[in-house]
Amino acid sequence: MSIPMPLIPVPDLLLFIVACVVLVVTPGPNMLYLLSRAICQGRTAGMLSLAGVVAGFVVHMLCAAVGLSALLVAVPLAFDTLKIAGALYLLWMAWDTVRPGARSPLEPRALPAESPRALFVKGFLTNLLNPKVAMFYLALFPQFVDPARGSVLLQSVALGGVQIVVSILFDVWMICTAAAIARWFARNPAWLAAQRWVMGGMLAALAVRIALEPRHGG
Repeated sequence: MSIPMPLIPVPDLLLFIVACVVLVVTPGPNMLYLLSRAICQGRTAGMLSLAGVVAGFVVHMLCAAVGLSALLVAVPLAFDTLKIAGALYLLWMAWDTVRPGARSPLEPRALPAESPRALFVKGFLTNLLNPKVAMFYLALFPQFVDPARGSVLLQSVALGGVQIVVSILFDVWMICTAAAIARWFARNPAWLAAQRWVMGGMLAALAVRIALEPRHGG
């Protein structure tokens, strides 16, 4: 009796979780919006905004999962193209993090108070219109999906679920500690620059790791 192949092997899953952690703590509109909203209007406002951000993640994830499934059926060799594109995108993110004049998301901005509905909608739109999120799914999913393990759609949805959980856990922690984070970095501005270089280095290392990964099933 043959042993069924796991949907996502544990080593691949662990590497994907690492990738999710690296990307969720890098600069971006979502982090800046949530951190600023929590500082300006409190934790409840931050959580309502996060609910909108999560809804945006679900839309991105479903679009990427369906689109990736259709693409791989039509163009089986698309994996190689997406792999290189994904690595190049991560390298661009690394540069965008450390480039001169780049702003750390840990430098919050002042925002006016909003209603619960507006908080949800703005969180949703901030994420839905964030090109970094869309590119994350297009860049990372193909590296961890293998048609030999079964449904590409199911694998993509599973990976998307993992990414959303990782993001929620980090964002909830960030919202609950937003004021303390802002105060600490205000007293230690050198760490803002250090944070950018650490994140940029991790993104570059992840890009190299993905570029050197052998093709699944090849």
